[in-house]
Amino acid sequence: MVSFNKFFTSVFLAIVYASVTGATPWPEAAKHATHRTRNVGRGLKLEAYHPETTFKTFGEGLEQVSSFAATGIEDSAVSFVQSQLNIPATDIGYKSGYTTDTGKYAYVKQYHNGIPFANAVANVAWKGDKVVSFGSSFVKKSKIAPSKPSVDVKTVIPKAEKALDGKYNNHPSTLEYLARPDGSVALVHVVQIQNEEAGTWYEAFIDAHSGEVLTVTDFVSDASYTVLPITKETLPEGLETLTDPQDLLASPSGWHTVGSTSTTTTAGNNVVAYKSSQSSTTSQSSAVLNFNYSYSAASAPSATNNLNAARVNAFYIINTVHDFAYRYGFTETAFNFQSNNLGKGGSANDRVLISVQDSGGTNNANFATPPDGQSGTCRMYIWTYTLSLIHI
Repeated sequence: MVSFNKFFTSVFLAIVYASVTGATPWPEAAKHATHRTRNVGRGLKLEAYHPETTFKTFGEGLEQVSSFAATGIEDSAVSFVQSQLNIPATDIGYKSGYTTDTGKYAYVKQYHNGIPFANAVANVAWKGDKVVSFGSSFVKKSKIAPSKPSVDVKTVIPKAEKALDGKYNNHPSTLEYLARPDGSVALVHVVQIQNEEAGTWYEAFIDAHSGEVLTVTDFVSDASYTVLPITKETLPEGLETLTDPQDLLASPSGWHTVGSTSTTTTAGNNVVAYKSSQSSTTSQSSAVLNFNYSYSAASAPSATNNLNAARVNAFYIINTVHDFAYRYGFTETAFNFQSNNLGKGGSANDRVLISVQDSGGTNNANFATPPDGQSGTCRMYIWTYTLSLIHI
């Protein structure tokens, strides 16, 4: 594996190149994450899928054939999407939009037989009356399910309640289409399943022909960390609680999933943050991957809460650097640090091991980088004094 000096040199050159040439700061072949697998409810393993998005910009703006002032934002959005995707206006439904002093923004959904798609959407942005950008995740409808349900929503709710370990909260159900990873489109009943005691709240998408729970939207944040953000340097600047800071391009299964296994500790696919032994990690402070431990300068570093705060902060920092560096080309094929390389090349089983409050020294730190396939190991020692910086 290349040394960290060489790695950071390559990252620096990538940043310089991007800033000078206007190139994207990640490989052209990189795609936004479309899949994510997670375990929910009573051991139910589901795959969330977001169709791949295309995005266009139009420089100073693209004139529309019809006058914006005459048609308004809703009709203008539908008309523009229709012209870009060459589909009937009946396949497009306006969802929402707004205007500001400098622009107008509209959001639409794909439709079929009057039924909206849950995960196939588009957006249009105008500067003045000219379109300046357009994004779309609309999908082909060659393998679409019949629009009349085979099973009634009332018959599938008990199955969803059991699978998601909760109860239907009586929010009105809807009938929608759901684009699937295999290119098919399922007809789904959409219901909300909630467990107030456990703090879970899901929007469940249940196949309206088979009764199977296909996927969920989790209304509760997946993970939160009380940390010193990477944009800050010292504790007096203040800890913050960050929600879902992971980049799903770099970490498509999040920070707490290794293969088919999910964790509730400071151990994941990219890093293990521990003290003394790799099994000595920090567990979530409450349900749903919340790692909220505050650091107290009045207590010793080894105090339980301070140690937990240190492990959480180390876990956050290494993961953040992993995700940031991924955008600049430090991927699986470039020999990065991951336990599971998700079939994308390189050698696996080499997530970073970061030893917090390591007893091997004081007032320093080090990082060992063996060849690809062996974990990089970082040792963070306790500081017994502080340094004053004098500007000369």
